[in-house]
Amino acid sequence: MMKLWKRASGALKDRKSLFSISFSHKTSFRNPDLDSAIIHATSHDDLSVDYHNAHRVYKWVRSSPANLKPLVHALSSRVNRTRSWIVAVKALMLVHGVLCCKVTSLQEIRRLPFDLSDFSDGHSRPSKSWGFNAFIRAYFSFLDQYAFFFSEQIRGCGKKTQEDSVDQELERIQKLQSLLHMLLQIRPMAENMKKTLILEAMDCVVLEIFDVYGRICSAIAKLLIKIQPGAEKAEAVMALKVVKKATSQGGDLALYFEFCKEFGVSNAHDIPKFVRIPEEDIEAIEKAINGVEEKEETKDEQEEVEEEKSIILVERPEFKTIITDKWEVFEDDLCFTCKDIKETDQHREYNVDPSLLPLIVIDEPVYFTHTLPDLITF
Repeated sequence: MMKLWKRASGALKDRKSLFSISFSHKTSFRNPDLDSAIIHATSHDDLSVDYHNAHRVYKWVRSSPANLKPLVHALSSRVNRTRSWIVAVKALMLVHGVLCCKVTSLQEIRRLPFDLSDFSDGHSRPSKSWGFNAFIRAYFSFLDQYAFFFSEQIRGCGKKTQEDSVDQELERIQKLQSLLHMLLQIRPMAENMKKTLILEAMDCVVLEIFDVYGRICSAIAKLLIKIQPGAEKAEAVMALKVVKKATSQGGDLALYFEFCKEFGVSNAHDIPKFVRIPEEDIEAIEKAINGVEEKEETKDEQEEVEEEKSIILVERPEFKTIITDKWEVFEDDLCFTCKDIKETDQHREYNVDPSLLPLIVIDEPVYFTHTLPDLITF
């Protein structure tokens, strides 16, 4: 009876919200049709997700930059008033999909237009809602940082006149690794969380993990090519740090996906093969660092000798090229390359039924035996 009462109460709230916007007029900050789609997509119904209206929102976002202000206004108004974990999760999934539309106008958002960092459900006892609260806070933290990262990437692309330096590549990889760490904090921790809506949200999170970790590995592969003889010691040290971090996160991913499989997340059951960075490549970076150190020591010794003698030729230390063609493929790890962030409207074909897909979109991998689908269809 309590569940039925909550569902009826939630449905009534949604109807009241829809009724109130029916009297609204379209302005630069308000679009009644967009408001209606957002209310439907973030309804209080915990048994289903309204994909049709979610896709309507994505179409508006992609169609014109002028729709960004009404979107931000409607989302912030909807989320800031709610104390329902159902509405909060659906709103985060919707925002996740909006960010994955990857249109340049989204750089204006920079941060999410609402704050769920301290969310607490107001319709259940804390003993029953703590897991949902933690899930929402973690999901919000990731999306808030992701929005800022995405905005920076778009702004950077607009100003780019030449290829990124090694330092810039390293900084970008570190930011991606930070995002991946935040993604791995998003997980259902309470026993009462095995619900349709949570499973749908976890499907979105798993696919985002594929994408982010793929970008990390792709960026590292490009970076290692640049770490050549003569590289600065600081660059080599930082490169070694990010490579070891990627290896460590690969282990964390294996545990995370095992948890997801046991919980019943569908997208965690078909993990693609991936390539692992060989130990010899890590050792090559270490040799590069040692080579720089030896070079510096030799230079100091040379300067001391030059005070007493004429110029002495010092042989420059050498070290091997970093990239090899011996990258091994493992079943239990995952690392794949993805395309860089870019705005795209081209048609893509998928090997799944679009009507069954969740709400987010990711780029297709460059190569892999497993094809990741685009999760927004039009």
